[in-house]
Amino acid sequence: MSRTINMLSSAHKIKGQGVLSAYEEQVSLVQNNLNDQYSVTINKLKYADIMHYHTINLEYFLTLPFTNIKSSHVGYVHFLPETLETSIKLPKLFKKIFYKYVIEFYKSMDYLITVNPYFIDKLVEYGISRDKITYIPNYVSSKRFFKLEKSERHKIRKQYGIDQDKFVVLCVGQLQIRKGFFDFVEVAKLLPNIEFVWAGGFSFKKISDGYEKINTIVDNPPKNVKFLGIVPREEMNNIYNMSDVMFLASFEELFPMTILESANCKTPILLRDIDLYKGILDGYYVKGTNVEEFKNEILKLRDDEVYYNKASQKAGLCSKFYSEENVTKIWRSYYNKIYKQGKKKGMKLSENKNK
Repeated sequence: MSRTINMLSSAHKIKGQGVLSAYEEQVSLVQNNLNDQYSVTINKLKYADIMHYHTINLEYFLTLPFTNIKSSHVGYVHFLPETLETSIKLPKLFKKIFYKYVIEFYKSMDYLITVNPYFIDKLVEYGISRDKITYIPNYVSSKRFFKLEKSERHKIRKQYGIDQDKFVVLCVGQLQIRKGFFDFVEVAKLLPNIEFVWAGGFSFKKISDGYEKINTIVDNPPKNVKFLGIVPREEMNNIYNMSDVMFLASFEELFPMTILESANCKTPILLRDIDLYKGILDGYYVKGTNVEEFKNEILKLRDDEVYYNKASQKAGLCSKFYSEENVTKIWRSYYNKIYKQGKKKGMKLSENKNK
């Protein structure tokens, strides 16, 4: 097979982050669905027709000149300086240098992929050509995440010490301020008869934004709140299935893998009403803007069966739209396009070198 893609990522070094989940799904999609056209290598610092960078490692950046003649460089945009600002705390000087490096890495790519169209304009503001940016959504395999039978749900709840009769509200994500952690806890305090569960931890340890204040609550949570810590991804299907609602109060996101995972399980989704979701998730979730509205939505989902079933159907529609089949078609077309353009680029560079 002549066409090759080299997937490069260090996301596996930091557990419990969406970048790792997105990377795993992307590699699986190409290996399983595009293997008639492309062979894939993983983290090999060598030439391939398409070098697909999922993280912005310095060693990747330094090798770009050596693969430039024959390879097309594709970079995934999982964050921008402003999103890092609300995720991790860095010393001022290091932060300034690192943020500049992030943009330089993106500028050095031939092509960029963003999982949310909202960020295309943001990248253009940083001086990156709109022509090199493409929106391709995340997806989650239905083989990894799917709805379980009620009998399985009972077993899972027993495993985690959760009452079978409780209405359970779940959040999945890193323990950070931007994830709406404090609103999550405040809503839980207002609803003492409902169980609240958070799956996720401090992926970036003590530099996680809000670490000390959040950790104080994690160590001494309200009686109806459980913090599970970082849960292995292979166990997360159980976590979604034992829950009644997926509640993510984030102030800022790109395209949360957790939303797609819960949608595959047909778990109703409650999100903060922010612009970031409008182009990718509108119509698939129920929404609120503050603690009071979140509280009222959760009560309505608990007490109104018709409303709950409609919310579950919305989640199911989301999983169908962002299905493996649909997203595979997009990636096949995209890789084929940049493969052809890469060949043309290689011919031009070789001609200029021989002049």
